[in-house]
Amino acid sequence: MDTTSEAYPIVRRHAVNTAGRDFVVGDLHGCVDALRYLLREIVFDPTCDRLFSVGDLIDRGSQSEEALALLDKPWFFPVLGNHEDALCLVAEGAMRRSAWDSLGGGWAQALPDRILRGYARWLRTLPLVRVVGSGARRFNVLHAEFFGDDAALDVGIFTERVRQQLLWGRELALGSGMVERQAGLSPTYCGHTPMREMGRIGAQIFIDTGAFAATGKLTVTEALTPRAWSVSVEQALAEGADQMSLP
Repeated sequence: MDTTSEAYPIVRRHAVNTAGRDFVVGDLHGCVDALRYLLREIVFDPTCDRLFSVGDLIDRGSQSEEALALLDKPWFFPVLGNHEDALCLVAEGAMRRSAWDSLGGGWAQALPDRILRGYARWLRTLPLVRVVGSGARRFNVLHAEFFGDDAALDVGIFTERVRQQLLWGRELALGSGMVERQAGLSPTYCGHTPMREMGRIGAQIFIDTGAFAATGKLTVTEALTPRAWSVSVEQALAEGADQMSLP
């Protein structure tokens, strides 16, 4: 369903899903058991449904490598998060491992460099933005924040400052970003900044609810609807999620 002809575009476009449903999941951070549980709850059909991810698959939780294995799933469509970018920078020699450790990258300490480089090559194929559908049925997926309209997002020519905002920005979440700068931006799902509950600020719908934290949970929402499901890792495990298989 990916309509782009570019190999590794910064902005990747997808047609409207006319056969099934589209879902968006918040920052996984290695909490794959919670995802297993939620996919069962929403009765996810891998033959026609799609799951978009706002990034940050790895770090902090206990299942980072299992989260990376999701990249092989034909129904899974993530964008690059700042934690994936950190892995790539370490593998490329542009960031010290100690800096990544402070972000939760300690799980990779024992990984051979060749494995880390392999993950980095994989992750560098991910876009910064996914655009799904058009008109009233359009939504965008990115990691942190974007100020501009759909047309500016579609061009995909981002300055380094805008790229950093897409991966690290918190102006909107912290109340210092002007929502007026998002006029003309379709509903845009994002993560990065943990929220107590899923909520909307300007054009952006924040769905990171802190899955890795003791009091947090993982949230999945059906795109362009108010429907959402959340579960903590503890609750998911209590329901036997570690014995559930992924589609």
